Amino acid sequence: MRYCSGLNELLRVDKSLLSLGVFVSYTVIWVEEPRHIVFEEEVSELVKYLSSRYTLDSIKNDPVFRAYRDFFWRVGIDPTKVRPSSEALVRRCLRGSFPKINTVVDAGNIASAYTGVPIGLYDMSKSSPPYTLTLSKGGEVFNPIGGEVETLPKGIPILTDSRGLVMHLYPHRDSVETSIRDSTTEVFVLGAGVPGVERALVIKAVSRVFELLSKAGWKWCGKVLVKEPSL
Repeated sequence: MRYCSGLNELLRVDKSLLSLGVFVSYTVIWVEEPRHIVFEEEVSELVKYLSSRYTLDSIKNDPVFRAYRDFFWRVGIDPTKVRPSSEALVRRCLRGSFPKINTVVDAGNIASAYTGVPIGLYDMSKSSPPYTLTLSKGGEVFNPIGGEVETLPKGIPILTDSRGLVMHLYPHRDSVETSIRDSTTEVFVLGAGVPGVERALVIKAVSRVFELLSKAGWKWCGKVLVKEPSL
């Protein structure tokens, strides 16, 4: 696949994020002909696993979810009003509901709920690599899934492509412009790491996405890379 030889150059994490302690894991997956499958057994197993591990009251005390909540406070988001995406998924599962959207997104949601790690999935045909994780300068436009177009203030962690398109507000909101569709054949998969979360867990989350999608014929570069800001 054309991105595998340059996987290391596909993403840069800007030094402006050093003080936040973030890191990411990522890979690329692709398929020649998208095929829809339903993860009925996998979702059933997920719900059983989550129900045996958490309650709606105890989940906020889990170390992984607590780490993302702490990060939200640090970047000015109230996690009691806007929950980390992985925590929101687990809460839905504990209430007996799993959001079924499409094969790729469902795989990402299963992996995210299992690990507690927020996962971003981006249609590479709708973006222009390489990508950069950085802080907003202020004035960038963001078109979120399920929301109104926003103009961003300064200092927001964002993922952009080489054109400056804002693909993601780290680590909880994605752009509709690079969202996954039924026709998507190339996907950039990103696991969002924050202080207090083990790197191995973030790597596992990204790997799990491919493991699930391999059942639908998807392929990958065979590895997950980890990036952090550096001077």
